[in-house]
Amino acid sequence: MQIARLLPVATLLIGLGAGLAVPTLLRPSGPRAITPRGDLAADEQATIALFSQLAPSVVFITTLGAAQDGLDLDLAAVPQGSGSGFMWDEQGHIVTNEHVISGAERVQVTLQDQSVWPARVVGLSPEKDLAVLRIDAPQARLHPVPLGTSHDLQVGQRVLAIGNPFGLDHSLTTGVVSAVGRTMRARGGRTIHGVIQTDASINPGNSGGPLLDSAGRLVGVNTAIKSPTGASAGVGFAVPVDTVNRVVPQLIDHGKVVRPRLGLEAADDTIARRLGLEGVLVMTVEPGGPAALAGVQGTQRLRDRVVVGDVILQLGDTRTTNSDDLLRALELLDTGAQVKLKLLRGDQTHYTEVLLAPPGP
Repeated sequence: MQIARLLPVATLLIGLGAGLAVPTLLRPSGPRAITPRGDLAADEQATIALFSQLAPSVVFITTLGAAQDGLDLDLAAVPQGSGSGFMWDEQGHIVTNEHVISGAERVQVTLQDQSVWPARVVGLSPEKDLAVLRIDAPQARLHPVPLGTSHDLQVGQRVLAIGNPFGLDHSLTTGVVSAVGRTMRARGGRTIHGVIQTDASINPGNSGGPLLDSAGRLVGVNTAIKSPTGASAGVGFAVPVDTVNRVVPQLIDHGKVVRPRLGLEAADDTIARRLGLEGVLVMTVEPGGPAALAGVQGTQRLRDRVVVGDVILQLGDTRTTNSDDLLRALELLDTGAQVKLKLLRGDQTHYTEVLLAPPGP
């Protein structure tokens, strides 16, 4: 009797179950199993090792200015700006961009171990956007960056940019040399030649940091980005190390870039262009100076007319289409060098040799 009563109920449940999902028991959740990976690729291992080796050479630079406390009128040092730099030698010299420290009343350098050192400005070169600082840190904390060359860089060659934009830790970006031989205007209007273009991200706080090749050698100093917003857009520029290695020793020894002296004054380039001349127009020649002894003639005023002086077309191996070219050519030469000078006088070209004199006071 009881079995007969249960049969309709059982039949109903079976019929309903045919169209319904039967819930399963939930298992406790937990971490998924980790998929093991193999060894890092050889290029990854090399990049990691290079960063570990060279990060201690890169420093954080803070510039300080004076601000007046509104309550007690005391002057206090306040941060003005910051950037990156790197160790040049074991004497405590630090290289960075000139624009990083421009206008600062005080400068301080933070090392990787977070120790902070007051820095003094040793030398400035606004026309190359380079500056040299010096700190009195123990030699054991100084790790100079190995030097490479930039004249033999090739487009497509891998490069790495290291910076310390926030003073807390170092950052690394990688990329390739996008172009070589670029020119860039520095502060003051002078042209920096041989600039390296790279797609390794160079953010504003990385200015002054090193650009390295895959061997860990310095090939440039990160200096600028091309971006309408100020953020990295894949187009960065670096001052070539061949220029850096020529300028920095002069900044250490003299506090500025020194050039041999020709003993002449050149006309403004706009005057030469107005006259249809492609070269450096000589305005005056220093009596008894190198140019005068070489027979170079300056521009003269004779009664009611002006006699245009010689136009310098080439100094040594460098063609001089403007004053900037002439200054660059002098930077490549040493005092006491005997150099061939190609001149345009009237409509005739001729050559002479000039003995370069030491720079003036």
